[in-house]
Amino acid sequence: MAEETLFEVLHSEIINYVLQNGESRNKDGKDEDLSTIEYIGFSTGYRLIERLTKEMPRFKDELDTMKFICTDFWSAVYKKQIDNLRTNHQGIYVLQDNAFRFLTKISNGKQYLEAAPRYVSFTCGIIRGCLANLNIFCLVTAEVQNMPSCKFHIQVQRT
Repeated sequence: MAEETLFEVLHSEIINYVLQNGESRNKDGKDEDLSTIEYIGFSTGYRLIERLTKEMPRFKDELDTMKFICTDFWSAVYKKQIDNLRTNHQGIYVLQDNAFRFLTKISNGKQYLEAAPRYVSFTCGIIRGCLANLNIFCLVTAEVQNMPSCKFHIQVQRT
C-alpha cells in the first residue's frame, strides 16, 4: 500500500514539475509539456517491460502481446487488470479502464475534465514505450469523456 501512495505522489510531482518548468519558459507550451510527460512515460515503460518479460517466452502475435499488456503489465503497474480490450483486427486497439487510478483522485464529475490530459499522458507514454520494446511501434492517445473512466487508443503503425 505504501508503494501505491509513493507512485501517485511521484506521478503528481512529475506533472507539477514539468508544467511549472513549461510555464517559466513560455506561455503556450502546453503541447510541449504533455510531450515531455509522455516521453518520461515512454522511457519508464521501455524499461519496465524488460524486467517483466525477461523470463517469459516470446509472444505469438500482436493480439497476444496486447492481452499481456491488459492483464499482467497493467496489474504490475496499476494493481488491477484493464476492464475492456477491443480490436478491429487491423491494428487498432482500445483499452478501457473504468476507474483509472490517476483520475479517481481528481473527481468523478466533469469539472476537471480539461485537466485530465495531464494525468493520462504519462500512461500513454508507458504503453507506447513497452510496445516499442516489444517491437510494436504505435501511436497511443487517450480519451476521457466521463471521469474516472479512460480509453487508450492504440494505432499500430505498419511498415
